[in-house]
Amino acid sequence: MTLSEIGEEVAAVASVAGGAVVGLGGRWGQGSGVVIEPGLVLTNAHNVSPDHATVTFPDGRVEQAGVVGLDVDSDLALLEVGTGDIPGISWQPEAVAPTIGLPVVGLANPGGRGLRATYGLVAAAERSYRSSRGRRMEGGFEHTALAPPGASGGPVTDLRGNLLGINTRRLGRGFYLAQSAGAGMKLILAGLRSGERSEPRRLGVGLAPAEVARRLRRTMGLDEADGLLVRLVEESSPAQVAGVREGDVLVSAGGQATVDVDDLHRALAAAGASIDLGLVRVNDRLEVTATFS
Repeated sequence: MTLSEIGEEVAAVASVAGGAVVGLGGRWGQGSGVVIEPGLVLTNAHNVSPDHATVTFPDGRVEQAGVVGLDVDSDLALLEVGTGDIPGISWQPEAVAPTIGLPVVGLANPGGRGLRATYGLVAAAERSYRSSRGRRMEGGFEHTALAPPGASGGPVTDLRGNLLGINTRRLGRGFYLAQSAGAGMKLILAGLRSGERSEPRRLGVGLAPAEVARRLRRTMGLDEADGLLVRLVEESSPAQVAGVREGDVLVSAGGQATVDVDDLHRALAAAGASIDLGLVRVNDRLEVTATFS
């Protein structure tokens, strides 16, 4: 494909899908979003406040949107706002998942300053990544469609303008991470539509990996303990109230061994109003219960 042909493809996608791309801005920063159906805009959770967001439409109209649902880990938020006659973006058929080498177009409207459209290729598929709270998330893909500041929350499409994913973060060196608009996102979106606000359980601790705990305990002549080393306990956090101390080794949560941080995140996700924690303090084993407000 020649450079001229690529330009024509990008222009065609911008014409088909660009009208659904909006800007997110105001004192909470700037970003992008996309109309998925009349009255609803999908964007990144980090682009909005807990209750509202400022949306700028392609024609310059500015509206205040309400937050219908928000998921911190997936970094997605669903907004309710008057979208006028803007049609929702078309979704890529689920049978066609992003694969390495697939041509894509990244669309953005940073803070409502106007449409940006860039061409790139899928560089990596089926990528897992860490959320802002450290939870491992699945269903990401990397692409090379150059994205300006404020592109997060904007759509990534195929060459027909069908939604492939939502830009989440810049990876550096010309790469961007997007969350695939497949079955996983549709499941999250169903929860957002029902008003779900996913704020993961937090113990309020800073942790070091198991190998650090083992090395430190060997240096101090203590017994082996497989678990996560507690390096920090936040004041008034569920962990502090439960009696967790710096230097403890967290060996279990909710009855499951915590060999790595993903084990802890899974236990917290399954927890109710409280969770039992197994600790090793010096050479003593003890159980405490952390309660979430």
